[in-house]
Amino acid sequence: RFKFEPEVEGFRQEVREFIARELPPKADRPDSGVPGEGAAYKDYVQGFQRRLAEKKWLAMAWPKEYGGGGASHMRQLVYNEEMAYHSAPVGNMGIAWVGPSLMLYGTDEQKEKFIPRITQADDWWCTLYSEPGAGSDLASLQTRATRDGDDYVINGQKIWTSGGHLADWGWLAARTDPDAPKHKGITMFMLDMKSPGVTVRPLINMSDRHGFNEVFFEDVRV
Repeated sequence: RFKFEPEVEGFRQEVREFIARELPPKADRPDSGVPGEGAAYKDYVQGFQRRLAEKKWLAMAWPKEYGGGGASHMRQLVYNEEMAYHSAPVGNMGIAWVGPSLMLYGTDEQKEKFIPRITQADDWWCTLYSEPGAGSDLASLQTRATRDGDDYVINGQKIWTSGGHLADWGWLAARTDPDAPKHKGITMFMLDMKSPGVTVRPLINMSDRHGFNEVFFEDVRV
């Protein structure tokens, strides 16, 4: 029979005590899907995640030199379990996508600018992948980024963008080489969502809830 080591079970108890102390009862939490409650929900999530960051738990398994906790897989596992049991708002696109990519491929300047703000829960990131004519088939995306001097100029549309109405930054996939094979010629951009030419429109579902968005780019400079 599989059992966790005593040290890991001790950590589980520490996580449970943290949740009991820091996480409001479900009835008192802002609802992420209710239109108009976006600001309250963002404050709630970032407030909780900043308390996680103080304990080096938000990026628990990241290397310590990048602001993570350097935790073992088993510690990460019990943390994930306990947060999921209590519906804690630990989802974070910066932790899931942006930070790991920058650690592997980013410049020193990019790492210094973005990674500390990710591990401290200072920025809210959204993922700008899916498109109306491509869904999640990234090889079929059509959003273009055209080089113009020191900038790229972005035109196109994304859809089903979770949390796009709350995001400070977008992790954007755009086509920079239209002549390359369709699974190539794609570049990742870090986009300030307040940039001129970015329009975020809500997608309200049948139960009158707002989680997804469509995002339009009209001559957006990065």
